[in-house]
Amino acid sequence: MNIILMLAVIIVAAILVVYAVRKNKNAEVEEKVVDEKSYTIDAMMEFIKNRLDEITKVNLYDIGLSEEELKRRKAKKYELRKALKGCTYGDVNDKKYVKELIYDLLYKEYGVNEINISKAISFDIPSLLTAQDKFDIIMHMYKKEFGYESLTQMIKKYNLAVEKYLEGDSKPSYVITPQEIDDIYEKENFTLDFADKLSVVTQRIYQHYKGYSSIDEVRDMNIDGVSGGVSGLPESFLSQVAQTDGDYLSQISENKVPRACDSIWIFFQGKSIRLAFLSFGKESELKRVCQNIYKYNNPGQLSDTNGYKINEMKDGSRVVVVRPSMSETWAFFVRKFDVKRATLEQIITVEGKENAIDLLKYLVKGARVISLTGEQGCGKTTMLMGMIENIYDTMNLRITETAFELHLRKIYPTRNILSMRETETISGQQCLDVQKKTDGSVNIIRRGCNRPRSILDDTICTGCI
Repeated sequence: MNIILMLAVIIVAAILVVYAVRKNKNAEVEEKVVDEKSYTIDAMMEFIKNRLDEITKVNLYDIGLSEEELKRRKAKKYELRKALKGCTYGDVNDKKYVKELIYDLLYKEYGVNEINISKAISFDIPSLLTAQDKFDIIMHMYKKEFGYESLTQMIKKYNLAVEKYLEGDSKPSYVITPQEIDDIYEKENFTLDFADKLSVVTQRIYQHYKGYSSIDEVRDMNIDGVSGGVSGLPESFLSQVAQTDGDYLSQISENKVPRACDSIWIFFQGKSIRLAFLSFGKESELKRVCQNIYKYNNPGQLSDTNGYKINEMKDGSRVVVVRPSMSETWAFFVRKFDVKRATLEQIITVEGKENAIDLLKYLVKGARVISLTGEQGCGKTTMLMGMIENIYDTMNLRITETAFELHLRKIYPTRNILSMRETETISGQQCLDVQKKTDGSVNIIRRGCNRPRSILDDTICTGCI
């Protein structure tokens, strides 16, 4: 009888062991499938959204914290809310703060490590990297050495700002192609450690969560400007094309014909260069960027009845946004002004420059009426900033602008300077009338060609800037 009981116990124990082993194997398979999906960019971005939402909305009074800990947590909560708002305005310090927090959350809470990080971006298999992946890696590695001069350094090093013929084009154009990015990545042959990889993933998550999508890092660089939605086929044209040309529609679906959301251009040293290797991916992403990029200082709502906005960003960049039905597609234009380098000696470099520079200095010091005109992007604002350096410090400056761009107080914080701009209820003429009643010695008017022609003496007029 005892032998039978022992056999029965052994059999039951064996069955339980086999069951447990099979269960563990099934759990490992399920866990592996979950892991494959858990470490994609989309999955990690969803975690970051939910986690930051929890941090900013948690009721600290329900946790039972000490008074000192409560004050500390409240200060951190306020700082995070402020940074989440400020980073959408172009504040690089707030952006840095938010990115560092995302980095810590991914590493400490989400469990990103050397192995699973490659599920987000295939760092270890270059053939699986897209041109945008490679560009992000290049910018990260360059930024460690060159900072915000990274894009400029890359363009100069590989001579990318030259005209080139693309396949099927009969005329040359300024464009940086995916093949050029592939070649640069191969030549650089970077060795990335885990911190570099996680930083690249962090930037990718940030730019789709709070940043400006594919142009997020490009916008921060020291270039003349960046724009999007200004080339390619708008979504509104697709239905028309489908009715007239099925072959053309198939080319669009295969991404052989650029769409409006594939349109990203930079303005670099007077040249408009198309970044053919970057794309917003879909129309809704371009729309999101357009709806967020102009919001600094609450300039009002961009709507169908008010189809454009002109504003500045927190770093002083000028931003113009347009939308349908005023324009055929959503589009934005960011113009940057580097106030540090605006001197006449650096702007004018051609032979005989000394005479031209002396003439401009004498005109300014002689309080003459000066008009700077020219096509868009030719350097009128930069020239004006270089000329202002030669105005006597004893003269008070009064400025009228469509949008604040000169930011002269940053350069001359001790001088008597006041800038005004047009608003929806106050015209440029009214700003000028008010300036006449102040103690200004020099009036600087930055408006279009419809400006009033009655200008007082001792006025610098910058024409059609």
